[in-house]
Amino acid sequence: MSPSGNPARQRVLIVDDHPIVRHGLVRMIEASPDLAVCGEVETVADAKRAIRELLPDVVIVDLTLGQGDGLELVRDVRAHLPDLPMLVLSMHEESIYAERMLAAGARGYIMKEAASGQLLIALRRVLSGKVYLSEALQARLRTRGAMPAGGVAEDPLTRLSNREIQVLAKLGRGLSSRAIAADLTLSVKTVESHRQSIKRKLNLASNSQLLQYALTFDRTSRGEG
Repeated sequence: MSPSGNPARQRVLIVDDHPIVRHGLVRMIEASPDLAVCGEVETVADAKRAIRELLPDVVIVDLTLGQGDGLELVRDVRAHLPDLPMLVLSMHEESIYAERMLAAGARGYIMKEAASGQLLIALRRVLSGKVYLSEALQARLRTRGAMPAGGVAEDPLTRLSNREIQVLAKLGRGLSSRAIAADLTLSVKTVESHRQSIKRKLNLASNSQLLQYALTFDRTSRGEG
């Protein structure tokens, strides 16, 4: 309890590599009487350090970071601090990423375009121990759950592992195998192995087809058609 007798504001750590986005999030959160920003960081390494030092009550995680990856951060935090709620805030299409992030340990997924109206609702929901998903995604999951096995065509992306999705996304943003290896702390040989696996699972015959698919995937995941 605070000295005034009101409950202490719950502490929010923001992990996002876009300063303008962080500024907007801080303004929204600080305007709320029950929430306060305890820190802002840009990278996975800084996020891990801030979590240890600042002891936030909830973490907002961007999926795509300049150094590292939100999926890896969520996995790591879940492994070491399973009770710390994490809310993923991303520009990437929820139909592609939300279930993967929940499986990795996130408590919610919200698109950046919906943040202005839903962020505080989402934060309070995950802080209460519940899961936050958009109404559209909840309806999609309910519909799919009611479908008989084989009732709908399989999305080819479901064949890919989380690591392969990461590699595909970075290919779509124009990164070379060497750059992807450095960003994900992998060897170039491992990235090349993932590329071959992606081609096989998606029935792509050549590297040029893989790159074209990756570019289309990147545009779709960003909601650009």
